[in-house]
Amino acid sequence: MPAPSPDLLTGLIDDAAVFPPGNAPLDVAVQRHRAHRSSAYAACIGPLLVPASAAADLTAMATGPLSVGLIVRPGGDAGDITRARKMLAGTEVDVAGAECGWSKGWRESVGDGLPVALEIPRGAGQAAALDDLAVAVADGRPVVGKFRTGATSSWAWPDEAELAGVIRAFLDRGIPFKLTGGLHHATRGSYAVAGVPEENHGVLNVLMAVRHASDGADCTELADILGDRDGENLADAFARVADDVEYAESIRTHFVGFGCCEVTHPITEFVALGLLPPDHRPGGVR
Repeated sequence: MPAPSPDLLTGLIDDAAVFPPGNAPLDVAVQRHRAHRSSAYAACIGPLLVPASAAADLTAMATGPLSVGLIVRPGGDAGDITRARKMLAGTEVDVAGAECGWSKGWRESVGDGLPVALEIPRGAGQAAALDDLAVAVADGRPVVGKFRTGATSSWAWPDEAELAGVIRAFLDRGIPFKLTGGLHHATRGSYAVAGVPEENHGVLNVLMAVRHASDGADCTELADILGDRDGENLADAFARVADDVEYAESIRTHFVGFGCCEVTHPITEFVALGLLPPDHRPGGVR
């Protein structure tokens, strides 16, 4: 098995430890994030995702450089992002980007210059959001789309067909994207969360779906890839892509990353599948 491709794995997993179902206290999340960023698998880890409303608490915990993404849930006040940035200015906290729900007024709320991920809705508003994002990308704004892959009390789990359609829509419009919620494992499957089995999409499935989408695969083909539960098959496909720099770069240009409340889960599974060296297995970091 080849060494992991930096273009495929570098900064792939944003640390969403404070969000459900992880729900880590902010101080604990900061401590664990520092451990992740000093580990053998540090290159795979992106910024710590924190609620924009927690900026005041964060300033007291930043006893060293800390890269964060500021989060405002859809329906929340995106103006919290601007207020948080002002509060964190001059501290050791580096605001790497922000995430909020798409709305027609997002430009005024977020401001210029800051990389931002805009979560698209379902239903009638989705096409308008996608078209608006495409305009923003074409205008050179540092914007990516975002789609929720996990279930909440108000958001049903998106099946393979729905996720395939969203991936196809992002690529057709030239919109880079990230995923959030429910993407905790290397492969598609049913996994226990608090003792209750839940359907989960797989990271490798998404990477391979994007690889084929970039070659023009239709939604039916993408749904088949997203539904593959054979970890060895997916690992073999990943290894072949890892050897092809052009494909690896293309995949990450489209799929910029995903938020995960327990980053050690996919890392551990990548090691088990031979996609990361044995010394990358997390030990003592939760």
